[in-house]
Amino acid sequence: MRMRRHASVVVAIAASVCFPCASARARQGDFAAEVVSYAPGVGAAAGFTSAAAALGSPERFTGEGLIPGCVTPFQPAFRPNEIVSLGVGGSLVVRFDHDVVDDPRNPFGIDLLVFGNAFFTDGGAGSGVVAGLAAEGGRVLVSADGAEWREIRGVDADGMYPTLGFLDVGPYATTPGSIESDFLRPVDPRHAFSTLAGLDYATLLARYDGSGGGAGIDLASVGLQAIRYVRVDGPSVGGLSPEIDAFADVAPVAPSADLDGDGIVGPADLAALLAAWGSTDGALDLDGDGTVGSSDLAVVLSAWGAIGGGR
Repeated sequence: MRMRRHASVVVAIAASVCFPCASARARQGDFAAEVVSYAPGVGAAAGFTSAAAALGSPERFTGEGLIPGCVTPFQPAFRPNEIVSLGVGGSLVVRFDHDVVDDPRNPFGIDLLVFGNAFFTDGGAGSGVVAGLAAEGGRVLVSADGAEWREIRGVDADGMYPTLGFLDVGPYATTPGSIESDFLRPVDPRHAFSTLAGLDYATLLARYDGSGGGAGIDLASVGLQAIRYVRVDGPSVGGLSPEIDAFADVAPVAPSADLDGDGIVGPADLAALLAAWGSTDGALDLDGDGTVGSSDLAVVLSAWGAIGGGR
């Protein structure tokens, strides 16, 4: 288990960086709602075995009454009521109260996010320069019914991308910010660690692009259209004990009726929609129901003449 703390260092965020606001859709129902089972393994951190800590939203601020600080990619959640420790051979199963769907409108094809307490190590003497990643792994498996499980390959539960709670604070801030990150928005998975190493904090935040972080999972990678259950298994290697903070259902991007990208919703967009009528063209299926039809037409007509058409 990792409990890394540093003195507060205020880092100015580049004025040219503009972040989207946290999703208005975010509410408790967007996060795991029930612990189905929990079995701590060898080396699970003493006192960090309350599985309920993995329910609800990830932490934005940690250490109250002890060493208070914002949760950032350099400063993870670390209190016993915020994270649950798995240990070697441990297992945690949680359930959502709704289907988490492989929605084509989800950013980057990511449908589910798992939040641990991994963090970036600092190569800039407390200034927030990405040097390494302190992570402890953990296998992620998903299921529609809680009986048949499919493993997500290549994704660690407690790894990329470390949690970010606020968009307007430095890497070791000790007071909450005013602009919350979006815990329903994934980081672009093309940003591998190799592309983040050496970045300063302002540039790192730009890569997060408003996201609150989390390990991103594409349900299509295991051939599932929807799931309700998520399982995290601890590693088989001694000395590692993943900690889990939360699980989130990714929010789909609002559809844009500006189908031809000319900046305004008009006749050309209507013509494109009608030409694809009845098809399964995902780019023109504005409501995500799988077919281009009357409900998509309603989206275009309701946005008629609008600049940007919902962008």
